[in-house]
Amino acid sequence: MNSNDPSTLLVVDDDSLILQVMKLCLPAPDYHVITADSASKGLQLFAQHKPDAVLLDIQLPDQSGLAALHEFRELDRRVPVIMMTGHGTAETAIGAMSGGAFEYVTKPFEPDDILPVIDSALETSRMARKPAVLPSESHGDADDTSTDRVLGDCQAMVEVFRSIGRVAARDVAVLILGETGTGKEVVARAIYQHSNRRDQLFHAINCAAIPENLLESELFGHEKGAFTGADQRHVGKFEVCNGGTLFLDEIGDMSPMMQTKLLRVLQEKEFERVGGTKTIKSDVRIIAATNRDVEAAIVDNSFRSDLYYRLNEFTISLPPLRERGEDVKIMAEFFFARFAKTLGKEFASIAPETMASLKLHSWPGNVRELQGVIKQTLLKASGPVIVPAFLPKGFIPQSDEGLTKLATMGTWQENLRIWATTLLEDGSHNIAADIHDAVDREILPEILRATQGNVSAASSRLGMSRPTLRSRLKHLGLGSDVEKNG
Repeated sequence: MNSNDPSTLLVVDDDSLILQVMKLCLPAPDYHVITADSASKGLQLFAQHKPDAVLLDIQLPDQSGLAALHEFRELDRRVPVIMMTGHGTAETAIGAMSGGAFEYVTKPFEPDDILPVIDSALETSRMARKPAVLPSESHGDADDTSTDRVLGDCQAMVEVFRSIGRVAARDVAVLILGETGTGKEVVARAIYQHSNRRDQLFHAINCAAIPENLLESELFGHEKGAFTGADQRHVGKFEVCNGGTLFLDEIGDMSPMMQTKLLRVLQEKEFERVGGTKTIKSDVRIIAATNRDVEAAIVDNSFRSDLYYRLNEFTISLPPLRERGEDVKIMAEFFFARFAKTLGKEFASIAPETMASLKLHSWPGNVRELQGVIKQTLLKASGPVIVPAFLPKGFIPQSDEGLTKLATMGTWQENLRIWATTLLEDGSHNIAADIHDAVDREILPEILRATQGNVSAASSRLGMSRPTLRSRLKHLGLGSDVEKNG
């Protein structure tokens, strides 16, 4: 789970051993397990605690689990319900999945078999129910960990916010493009939560994380005996999510065969389970995302152009963090305040030189990397002001180019202090010369341009002899480019 808050699971079963085992397998502080031995108690606890997911037995003393499933879904369709069934009743559980259950498990089960299913349901619930808040809806409370914020006010992000507003209520496919870590999942959730299907199911599948044969079954389901190990019928996400929204992440990594099958579903809104002949209708809104250059993939025949055009009814492109200017400052301040609370650390402000270093970083991992750096920094911090020494090792720019850029971000006194501190921490034994070289690379060409390359005039303005100036220019590799005469 991505949240630092515990995940609440409601277990409804009249078998006390099952209730005890689930409490042991899902301990605090990561999980909060509440239990009920009847459907009526389960429904009461559901309304009271608003759990993230439900584990529900088919056979209950006061009511059928199938009837209880219907009532749970009436209370909140977004909460995943996992059905538990004894031997010989799998068909009943599968029928329940067609009515909206998230998954089913057969008793008796091993903890290692059911825990991944529970975690998947809890993550699905988080994505569907944890608000993805846009700037116009945010009240600036970084302490509120119950929401995820889509932050930024650079022009590219303003256009992203406008695009979400334009397309959310339109029942069309959306393709989200952007590098890894730019926040594609949060944008997908914002679209879903502002759509007309926000009260229906939301499921996410990472196409790059599931092998091709399993991905087909995950999406479309399979019949018993369809392949080795298929000992029961499985209902896929297109069937379970009928009426809802399916988020296909990293769709650019989908195999050509799977692309063909997905295209058919998008065109005809119907499919067959693997190994089956029955045609199943499905009304699912698709939101897809990829970090790949799809147009380049079309050229090299690794991605179907007709699938691209079908998915590309509306496109949202997320800019990389390195191109978002002052957004780094906005996000750093927000995440420092939020993570300080969740990590139990004190935070008051970010030192100017620390912020300058954050702005200079190229952020290949984008917002996800920024969040990781901030958590590492807070864990290392020994005071409320975030100074450069708390940043991860090697984070402050060490090159002359980086130092020169840093010099534009504060007063000259602050910059000299930053340079000296940086070089000292890097173990330099030539600090004065390094700073001198970095400064001369900036000011000497500027003075020579102002004097039209006249070394005599430039040396006079600089207060140094012509031989010394020529020697400095040669040392820095600048002489042939800027001096003309004198």
